[in-house]
Parts: sequence; structure tokens; C-alpha cells
Amino acid sequence: MTAGHPLERLSAAEIDAARTLFQKNDLLSPTTRFATLALEEPTKPAVLAWQPGEPVDRRVRALLLDVATGAVRSAVVSVTRGEVDEVVDLDPAVDGQPPILLDEFISVDEIVKGDAAWRAAIERRGITDFDLVRPCPLSAGDFDIEGESGKRLLRVLSFVANRPEDHCWAHPIDGVVAYVDLIEKKVVQLVDHALLPVPQEEGNYDDPAYTGPPRTTLRALEITQPDGASFQVDGDEVTWEGWKFRVGFDPREGLVLHQLSIQDRPLIYRASIAEMVVPYADPSPVRFWQNYFDAGEYLLGQQANSLVLGCDCLGEIYYFDAVLADGEGNPREINNAICLHEEDFGVLWKHSDLFTEAAETRRQRRLVISYWATVGNYDYGFFWYLYLDGTVEMEVKATGVVFTSSYAEGSEYATEIAPGLGAPYHQHLFSARLDMMLDGVGNAVDELDVRRVPVGEANPYGNAFTRTATRLTSEAQGARSADNSVGRVWRISNPDRTNRLGQPVSYVLRPEGQPALLADDSSSIARRATFATKHLWVTRYDADERYPAGNHVNQHPGGAGLPQFVADDASIDGEDIVVWHTFGSTHFPRVEDWPVMPVDRCGFSLKPSGFFDRNPTLDVPASTAKHCH
Repeated sequence: MTAGHPLERLSAAEIDAARTLFQKNDLLSPTTRFATLALEEPTKPAVLAWQPGEPVDRRVRALLLDVATGAVRSAVVSVTRGEVDEVVDLDPAVDGQPPILLDEFISVDEIVKGDAAWRAAIERRGITDFDLVRPCPLSAGDFDIEGESGKRLLRVLSFVANRPEDHCWAHPIDGVVAYVDLIEKKVVQLVDHALLPVPQEEGNYDDPAYTGPPRTTLRALEITQPDGASFQVDGDEVTWEGWKFRVGFDPREGLVLHQLSIQDRPLIYRASIAEMVVPYADPSPVRFWQNYFDAGEYLLGQQANSLVLGCDCLGEIYYFDAVLADGEGNPREINNAICLHEEDFGVLWKHSDLFTEAAETRRQRRLVISYWATVGNYDYGFFWYLYLDGTVEMEVKATGVVFTSSYAEGSEYATEIAPGLGAPYHQHLFSARLDMMLDGVGNAVDELDVRRVPVGEANPYGNAFTRTATRLTSEAQGARSADNSVGRVWRISNPDRTNRLGQPVSYVLRPEGQPALLADDSSSIARRATFATKHLWVTRYDADERYPAGNHVNQHPGGAGLPQFVADDASIDGEDIVVWHTFGSTHFPRVEDWPVMPVDRCGFSLKPSGFFDRNPTLDVPASTAKHCH
């Protein structure tokens, strides 16, 4: 059980060994469950100082929940030394609750169906076959509701199916919501606000009777690489066309890229989607609380799919399996969790010269590292792209089924997507955590805006425009908003490294500039997801600052994460910095998003800007027509 690298993913044997240590040291009882169990990554300086062949101390952190009492502990053990390093008791009212367990989601069905008041509310809506009712347990948030502080809660909206194979999302039982105490295992409050009609039309996208016969006009499209893939995989390490990185997989963040470099020059020490929040816009008494942190509350990595060749991934594919711990602390394997492949991406560069009559074209190619997670009704694909020219992109693909409601005529907060069926407005906001290491650990960030130049002595014809650069020197100044009206981008540079022209080497973060969090500044969700109120945050590296909304997001009262990280206003000019980028989409559902939603995309890019001394792809060979028809 010897790891070859400090950041190597946990093995099943290490998870077993960690559980044994927790058990041996009396940290587990018959009612203790593992809310999370993950590699306790060594600090950045420790990893950078490590040399191959040196011993590795493998440490594991677990968040332990007693499902009988609600007691919560955070504990760290070393499976290398066989010792317990840390045990901390947490106060859920102050520190927040652990993520929601799979068993808790399952238990809600029995709890609400055993509640007489809930059953009566469902019967008042004309529904008597409770076997066809689908209670949907959802994270509770924190709204200063009397009696809720410190309680472990879920809020439950319900749907009904016409028969077992009918998709229930077409039939929301609206106007009623149950608040469930997971420790007491009972409904503690029932909000029965309004008798609303249950939409009747079905939306079974997998039923030929609904969809009609499949098309016969789409011919086969095959992607082949007769000579094999251009990448190499050695354990967790991947190399491709000058790129090198390590694949990580975390139960909370999902896919992680470690120690990303190009042409043996470090670029990003650690890249991940550290959090995402989905705030809904309906202020009604049964929906005002709908805000989900899909990483911190639901654990994105734990929701990963096993990918299917030819459907989820196309081409010459390499799969990584993922090994995670279940609620009992035992290892479980997700086959084909991560997909690695190459894609042609059109023209890389091209020119037909007027004077020399030279005509040259090169094809762009990218390496794709991706996984998919299903969180309730939505499916998210997380795609990292590495390009031949040094560009890095992150793209999130959102699909699945929109969350539905009963539609009231003239609603300001939902779209009618089928007769009587509504889809409330909402946002999907993601936080990318980019632990930068651009040619070294001393990096800086400038905000670049275009500037129009008025007519004057230096601009007599009015055609001039230029660009301004503002250095972000402290953490407080590093909280920024995108502004597409001035073409705002953020340049990340290493002031101590220059290219052949004497310019600091740099990359530019290009945001999409879509709306940040739209909820009111005084709202609960603005307090709990403050990271989403800005498109950019820049902090000094701190090994303990991993999550933009704090360590324990579930039912946390707010103020944790980035607001705390920047409170000391540390210098970020030429320091070891972490760049946090908020991106996402504001979703006003369309009729065409029903009954299953075509992929909607959002993301960002990092492009070299003076990092190289010239176009780094001049050596890409011309394509041949050998495999074209």
C-alpha cells in the first residue's frame, strides 16, 4: 500500500485501511456514517519539495455523522503511520451540516408517507395511490426559521407518476412542502399553501409512443485514429503534445487537474470546480428556499456517472475508474468515471499569401478530460480542454430535466413549457478554483479594459482606442466583476519571468461575463454564496482555503469561504496566489427544454499572452487527405 506520488488518488486498500483506523480508535459507532472520506492532500510547498523515491505520508480526512444523535466530527488519520492526527467536534448550528447522505435521501420517502398531515394534503389534491408519489428531498438552506438552527433538515417537494415507468417531473404536486428532520425522522413542518392543479400531460422522452419513430436520415459518423491516440498515461499522469498533468478525483469536487504544465513550464498547480450553486427565483411560500450547492451539499464526485463508449465519449478513448468511499466507509468503484480523448477542432491557423502565393493550413486539436454527474433532475458534464496552442478551457454542459412546478397564468418567475406545467427561472453558478503557478509561485493579476480615446490633438480623426491595465494588489481589491462593455479580461503574470521581448510571461483569463448572483444582497443565498456575487476573487495561497463557500456548506448560516479568506486583505502582488472565477448561466427555460433539455454550455478560457516567444504551433505538421473521403 505504497503510493508513488503525494497526490496519487486514494486506492480501495487505503480507504479500507482508513476505516480500520477510525474503528480501532473508537471513532465509529453502529450509527456513525461517513459523510465524506477523501485524501488529505499535502501542502503545496511539501508537494513541490518532494522528490521521486522519497517516502509519502498518506493521510485521509473523514467527516463523521452520527445519524442517531446528529453529532459531527472531522478526523484525520495517516494510513502510512497508522495514527490518528486530528479529531475535531463540530457544532452544526455554527459550522454547518455535513453533506446529505444517500441513505437520508432514501429515508425521506418513508418519513413523509408515514406523516398523516402530509398524506391528507396529497389526498386533497385528488391523489390516493401513494406508491406512485415521488417525494423529492432537497437541501434546506438557512433562513433563520425559528426552531431550525442546529437541526439536520431536508425540504421535500413531491411529484406523481401515472405508472411506474412514467417520468414524474411532468406532474408536480405543487403548493405543498414538507420540512423533514433527518435525526428525529419526522415531518416537523408542513406548508400547505395552495391547491394547484397537477399537470396531466406526460413527458416521457424515452417512450416511442411520445417521441415518434427515430430518424432514419442520420448516417454513421465514425472517429478513428488508426495509429492510436497521441497521449500517454502512466498511472494518474497524462502527457500530450507538451502538456503534462496528474488526474485527481475528489468526492466533493469531482475531477481535479494537478500540476498542469506545458513544455516543462508549470502553469496551474491545482484546477477544480470547487463549488456550484443553483439559486431559484420563485419567492412563493413553498419555493423561496430553493438554492442548491451541488458540490458542498450533494458531493459532485459521488454523483459521477459510469460513462458509455459511443454515447458519452466518442473516438479513441481512455477511461479512468474512480474509487470513493460510501456512507459506511467502504470503497466503491465507479467504472469509466473519467474520459480522456483527443478531438479535431477545426482550423488551427491558415493563410494564403498574396505575394508569395504560399498557402498553408494546420488543424487544431485538443485533449479532452471530462466526467458527468447527475444531481437530481440535472446532468452536468465537466470538460477540461487543452489545446495545441497552449489554451486551457473549462466547459460545463448542463442537460437533464428542468425542475417543474404547476404553472399559474401570468407568472413572473416561471416559463410554461407544457400545458399547465411551469419551469421556474434559476441560475447555475460555478466557482473554478485555479491555484496558479505560472512559471513559478510568484504571480500577479492585472485587470485589462479597452478604452475609447476621444477626438483630440493626439487623435484628430477619432479612430484611436487603447487598453488600460490595473494591477490588483490586495485581496480586497481582487474581488472583481466582469464587464463585457469594456472587454474586461484578467491577465495572470509572473513578474520575475520575461519572454524574449522583456515582457512578463502571462496568460489571460477570458470570462463569458454572464450575470453573477441575482438574488438581493440581503438574501440568505447571497450570505451563503457570497463567492457568486463576483466573477473574480484573488487570494494568497493557504492550504486550508479550499472551498469558496466554506468547508461545511449544508445549512451553514453564511459568511464562510471567500469573504473570510479576503478579510485580512493580504498582498496578492507577486505572491503565491489562487484565482477563483465565477461563471455560469441564467436559465429562463424554453419550451424546447422540455421534456429533456438540449445541452446548454458555459465556461471560460485561459489563453497564453506573451507566455511563449512566438506562435507555439509552427511545428504542427500539415494534414494529409489520407483519411478523408
